[in-house]
Amino acid sequence: MDWTAVNEEIGFRIPVMHIEFWEIISDEHGIDPTGMYRGDNDLQLERIEVYYNEAARGKYVPRAILVDLEPGTMDSVRSGPFGQLFRPDNFVFGQSGAGED
Repeated sequence: MDWTAVNEEIGFRIPVMHIEFWEIISDEHGIDPTGMYRGDNDLQLERIEVYYNEAARGKYVPRAILVDLEPGTMDSVRSGPFGQLFRPDNFVFGQSGAGED
């Protein structure tokens, strides 16, 4: 049986916590913040497809969708160290926040 995962993170500050998850998973699999494999053990690539899709030129892209009503939250994620790890079209955000509702 093949195992795959798609992570959806929705809501206030959730995408920021989601990045922490991807930092840990990336470290375990030897993936750097640009999505390139920099590991030193073939076991790191075993079952990598559970969390990542392999894109062009050997880049690994998280199987993730980040959703938030607050565009500022997404801007902080995109401008952070792991922001370029994600596909730009996997960021979904509103034009104004929920106002802490």
